[in-house]
Amino acid sequence: MKVYLDTCSLQRPLDSKTQIRIMLESEAVLGIIALCETNQLELVSSEVLLFEVRQNPQIVRREFGLEVLSKATSFVSVSVPIEQRARGLHKLGIKPLDALHLASAEEAQVDYFCTCDDKFLKKAQAISDVKTKVVSPIELIEEIE
Repeated sequence: MKVYLDTCSLQRPLDSKTQIRIMLESEAVLGIIALCETNQLELVSSEVLLFEVRQNPQIVRREFGLEVLSKATSFVSVSVPIEQRARGLHKLGIKPLDALHLASAEEAQVDYFCTCDDKFLKKAQAISDVKTKVVSPIELIEEIE
């Protein structure tokens, strides 16, 4: 089963644990990463993920993101079809970078696209022709167990 962790979910374990939700999502993401390390899930990376992670000014977050992405078993480069799909998703209300992430995940035929961004999650789930299931980290754990 292929999974794509967007940047906010990828970074969730490093967020402040001041809210129960953040604690639960952090543990869920760490569990997903552990499943990828034991080849029970296939982590997909992308040019978009690498770009966004490398832009992080916080060294610890940048290094953590790159370390997790190094565990990916497949990689998606941005292509004309991905750019076209992202433009279409943007017209439906998805932010440009999020649209590139989702289009990359669709191109890689991932089973689950994981995000902690509630607004993006809600918008993506409302789009009828999204070719991958968009879920939160907690929903992903529930789906795979």
